[in-house]
Amino acid sequence: MIRQYELVDRVKAYDPSVNEDRLNRAYVFALKAHGSQTRASGDPYFSHPVEVAGILTAMKLDEASIVTALLHDVVEDTNTSLDEIERLFGPIIRQLVNGVTKLSLVEMPFNDDASDLSDANKQVENLRKFFLAMSEDIRVLLVKLADRLHNMQTLHFIKNPEKRRRIASETLDIFAPLAGRIGLNDFKDQLENLAFAELQPDANRFISDKLHEHQINEEDLIKAIGVELTDRLQQQSLTVTVQGRMKTPFSIWKKMQRKNVSFEHLSDIMAFRILVANLAECYQALGVIHSSYSTVPGKFKDYISTPKSNGYQSIHTSVIGPRKHRIEVQIRTQAMQEVADRGVAAHWSYKDGVPIKSDRSFIWLRDLVEVINS
Repeated sequence: MIRQYELVDRVKAYDPSVNEDRLNRAYVFALKAHGSQTRASGDPYFSHPVEVAGILTAMKLDEASIVTALLHDVVEDTNTSLDEIERLFGPIIRQLVNGVTKLSLVEMPFNDDASDLSDANKQVENLRKFFLAMSEDIRVLLVKLADRLHNMQTLHFIKNPEKRRRIASETLDIFAPLAGRIGLNDFKDQLENLAFAELQPDANRFISDKLHEHQINEEDLIKAIGVELTDRLQQQSLTVTVQGRMKTPFSIWKKMQRKNVSFEHLSDIMAFRILVANLAECYQALGVIHSSYSTVPGKFKDYISTPKSNGYQSIHTSVIGPRKHRIEVQIRTQAMQEVADRGVAAHWSYKDGVPIKSDRSFIWLRDLVEVINS
């Protein structure tokens, strides 16, 4: 479990002006409020909000988000009131904690077998409440996604298999797509793979084992391809960082289902990311890659000239690369990588806990709420 001083140090690393006193008070308050409560794992319950807060520090979220993560379960699971939260931590924290609590209390609308109109209407109403709670402040959603991620990481401790499957289905149907929608691609991948492992354990085990074999057998190949790509680009006076990896089990399973092929017949399980200094060099690097290797038809996307709604920018292409291996290549700047890593959080800034910059990647959610409410 992350210790109090460690959490403060993590936040100070990216925000030296953080209110250490409020962070420390929130840590101690939540520790005392949860008291002797335990999780399904047998660990002290307080370990959960601390881990959620730790996940958010990796996203470099503001102090209010970290405090909210520490306090996000105290209203629902202890005798703490929202008035007490406001008195001790201020109105912004009250609003955020209340938003996360509302999300937790909404009965999730995942029943595909609504037997009558009343069931269907209930699902629509729950969905409306769900999105309405999220739309109050994007940080509410970010805390909730981190909460869900840690719950999925510890899902195996829940003994009831039906409950595990319900939580995994919720994650795959709602939370993973939401994470992707606001640009948290790493969150999305983790949530998908954790849910996949619960819902399709045999398929997950088979693909994971295959990927492990490939990683052992082809680790040198990934390095060699990375070296060749780097050399080609450096020959054109480009300073680049090339990163190679295997694709995720869930993404491979989806491709196997979509193409109706076996794992052995998949030709592009390796992906490479090329980081360059500026926008112009993105297109220069693309020219080098396309002039050096044969392209795969229909596999080119320019998300720089036409960014995704969540602000994501990158060039995606697939080529028959070094050693005749088909590979996916993503080309972007370091600033674009920051957005790809942190999603919507990379666009928002705060002053005294109040958002001061409108974020276009969150507009879709507000528009959706207006449609649902109309």
